[in-house]
Formats: sequence, C-alpha cells, structure tokens
Amino acid sequence: MKNKVIYRCKECNYETVSWTGKCPNCSSWGSLKEIEVSDSKGKNKKNLSKKEATKLKDVKIDSSERIVTSIGELNRVLGGGIVRDSVTILTARPGAGKSTLFLEMSYDLASKGIKVLYISGEESESQIKSRAIRTMQNIPNNIWIVSTTSMDLAIENIKNINPDIIFLDSIQTFTLSEYTSRAGSPVQTVECANTLVDIAKNKDNPKAVFMIGHMTKSDEMAGLRTLEHLVDTVIYLEGEVDESLRVLMSTKNRFGRIGEIGLFEMRENGIKEIDNISNHFVTERENLVPGSALSMIKEGSRMMVVEIESLVSKSFLPYPTRIGDSLRKDQLNTLISILEERGNTNLYDKNVIIKTTGGIKLSEQSVNLAIIMSIISAYKNKGIDNKTVFIAEVGLTGELKKVPQIENRIEELSRLGYKRVFTFNNTTLKDINNIEVVQCETLQEVINKIF
Repeated sequence: MKNKVIYRCKECNYETVSWTGKCPNCSSWGSLKEIEVSDSKGKNKKNLSKKEATKLKDVKIDSSERIVTSIGELNRVLGGGIVRDSVTILTARPGAGKSTLFLEMSYDLASKGIKVLYISGEESESQIKSRAIRTMQNIPNNIWIVSTTSMDLAIENIKNINPDIIFLDSIQTFTLSEYTSRAGSPVQTVECANTLVDIAKNKDNPKAVFMIGHMTKSDEMAGLRTLEHLVDTVIYLEGEVDESLRVLMSTKNRFGRIGEIGLFEMRENGIKEIDNISNHFVTERENLVPGSALSMIKEGSRMMVVEIESLVSKSFLPYPTRIGDSLRKDQLNTLISILEERGNTNLYDKNVIIKTTGGIKLSEQSVNLAIIMSIISAYKNKGIDNKTVFIAEVGLTGELKKVPQIENRIEELSRLGYKRVFTFNNTTLKDINNIEVVQCETLQEVINKIF
C-alpha cells in the first residue's frame, strides 16, 4: 500500500501537496508540517448506521446524566459534575499537577463504586502505583491501569473492562496502527481523539473520557485547534511549580458556564481543593500594616476577596524596578502613572513591587483602585483598615469607573463581615445591611478620605 506525503497547516488545517514557507490560507509562517496519508481508497471510511431524525421535544434526557464527585471545586468547573458521555481535555504546564489531579479523581470516583480505567502513555504501572500510595488513603478495587502508547491496545482494554470513566495521559503520546505518522503528529492526535469521542458518545454504552493535552511554550494547547473543537470541555490547570496554588479554569464547556474556576492547593499528599476560600487570599491581622489593600474579584460565578500587597522602596538605579507577580507589567506601569499624575505622588525614584496573598492572578479591572491604594499606603507608610475594601476601575483621567455586578459584590462583602467599601459614584447604590458604601468621583477623593 502506497502512502503519499502532504503538508498540513498546524494553525488552520489547510492541506497542500507542496511545502511553502507561508500558509496560503491563513498566512502563518513555518506552519506547514509534513504528514503521510494512506493512498488506499475507502480504507478509512466508517460504516454508516441508519438513524432517523427525532423531534427535539421528543428527545429524552437521563436525569442521572451527571456523576457528582466529592471534589466540589471540580464539580463547579465542570458545570455541576461529570456528564456520562462527555469528552474533556485538560492542559497545563509540565509539573502543574495534571496527572496528580486525574489520580485524585480516579480515587474519588472508584470509592463511589464507579469503574475507572487509567491509561498512561507517559508513566509505567509501577510509577502510577507509587504516586497512588502517596496520595490515596487506600487503593479502591475499581481502578484499572494500563501503560501503553498504542491506542489499539487501549481500545482493547476499554472493551474488556467496560469502564464508566476513562482517563488518558496524554493524547499526544498515542498512535493508531493504521496511520504511519509518529506520535504527536496532527493526524495521530486528531484520529486518536476522534476514536475516544466515538467511544464516549456510544448511545448504548456511554462513557466519560478525560484526556491530558500538552501545552506549548506560549501557554497554549499543543496541536491543531481541531482537537479543542472535538471535545466537549477544555480546562486549564494554572499554577507555578514553586507555588502551592492551582487554579482550574474552563475555557470551553458545552454543559456549563465557561470561565468558572476551581481552587486547589498542591500538598505532599496530592492536589486538594481549598476549603475556606475567604481566608486563603486574605491575611488575618490584629494591627494595621502599610502596603496592604483589599478588593473583591469575580471569577465565573464566584466572588472572592483578595489582598494586594505593595512594597515601595528607594531606587539607586536610573530605571526603578517594577515587579507585578500577579498582573501584567504594562497594567502595573499604567496604574503607577495614574497615581503619579492624578494622585500627586512622585514615584520616579521608587521601586514598586506588587503581589497577592495566595498568588492568585488579577485579571479584572475592578482591582485597579485597590492596587493604587496599596501602593500609596506603602509609600506613605500608613496602614489601611482591614475591614475596608476598594472596588473600582480607575481611568487615565483619575476618575473611578463602573464595575459589573457591584450590588452583588457589596452584598457578599456584607455577608463576610466587612464594614466599608469605596467604589465609583452610583446614584442607585445605598448602604447595604451593616456595610458603609462610600461613593467617590476621583482617585484623589479616595486618597483624601483614607489618609
């Protein structure tokens, strides 16, 4: 059987018989990759079974379509639990804890009597067993493992064991024998994923499939975008190797809200969900400390109070240091410029360092006011009351701008016991329960009232 060579763009999936430096379709440079395809006609055609269309209102939904785990943070990200015929792909940087999370899920599900098959193309059975001993209190009887890079062998094990849940680590390491390209190539990755989708969507015997996908240096999932389109849910596990915080986030979910996050902590005995979110990102103090300010962020449907810490010190270099571990450097420089021009504070010869308690990333503009107040608190060496919260976007003019769902945020702050919140001027806002709402027009007005 002859195989022919074609070139496929890894960005847009465009195919051509000759290589060019620039993709004719999407204009990406160096994106065409050589692959071999079978020249046999009809070999890869799938058998088509007769299936008639059904009226939408007559389609029956199984009330037990979701499997709810004991891991609340995972249920939140998945939209309420695991859908029985769903396909989910998880990606993260090396060492973030992808395999550990899958093993934790396997333990939880098997403990509920659910049959689990864990297929690994990266670790041996003994390596998986060693990690299981470290992370599990006891190993349930309902977990099967197999170490292989052959998708054909994986399919055989799925048929023999008939599991309810399948974990695959990782999709880029597997190959189907009918394709001659190497593991990790676009053809092998997509076809192996297609095979798993077919297994999961079997109407008579549905299965939930979870697979790991590699991440590139640019923090994107490796391979074609086709892979993300094939699956039902795409989740990212974010976190630095040298920090304990892990954030699980959904960027695609056919069964729930996208943007939901689950918060986990990497410990010696595995990756565990954070129970008390409110206390994890705020330091409990009896005395005021300069350089600390509180804000409230909204991630998905969850609202969390976060503490922003600043350090302002004298610089002995021509260009002062600006470090923001939890936000983009451009955003930090913008806020410092606003504080200098609109807050009458000279920082031209000062180093400014920003971080958050717990290491959570700041992506919302609602934290702008808190960041600035944290910096000026450190600059003036004066502490801010730890029951005061700042929620507002700050414009280049120094004016305070709107923040979405401000009423809900203030109600949550009241429930948590905070006493005062500084925010933008809004005629519809009133003091809620036991919390004072201080509405201001400009940054300078907030600074004057605090200091």
